[in-house]
Amino acid sequence: MKKLIGFLTIALLMTLSAQSQSISENALGLRLGDNNGFGGEISYQRYLKESNRLEFDLGWRSSDNVDAFKLVGLYQWVMPLDGDFHWYVGAGAGLGSFDSDVSDGTFALVAGNIGIEYDFDIPLLLSLDIRPELGFNSKYSDDLDMDIALGIRYQF
Repeated sequence: MKKLIGFLTIALLMTLSAQSQSISENALGLRLGDNNGFGGEISYQRYLKESNRLEFDLGWRSSDNVDAFKLVGLYQWVMPLDGDFHWYVGAGAGLGSFDSDVSDGTFALVAGNIGIEYDFDIPLLLSLDIRPELGFNSKYSDDLDMDIALGIRYQF
């Protein structure tokens, strides 16, 4: 996973001189990351106005001892960095379900989000972000988890 993120980061930096269209109102894709086991999320972004958007992620996590899925909603503020690069911050909450060797159940979480993204000439949006999540279930997650992920989304 580290090699993949490194490769994609280099590829992203090599495209600094490219010009592209403005980011579309909708983006749909995947958010792949690592937080106590590899996981993926189906991710949808909806622009509200020029510098604000909503993001909804339906994901799963799998590790040696536990499997989980969750739905997270975030409100994000998007700001230009340089050319087609943007950075964003956000806050939100989520719900999920887990199944471990010892027990199973549901959990709630609150989350923050900070990241950087690049808008290509083609309808592709590539992002790298970190999402601190504070869980509320003593059997699954009752502390701060750092979810680092790479996002690949199709814009329409």
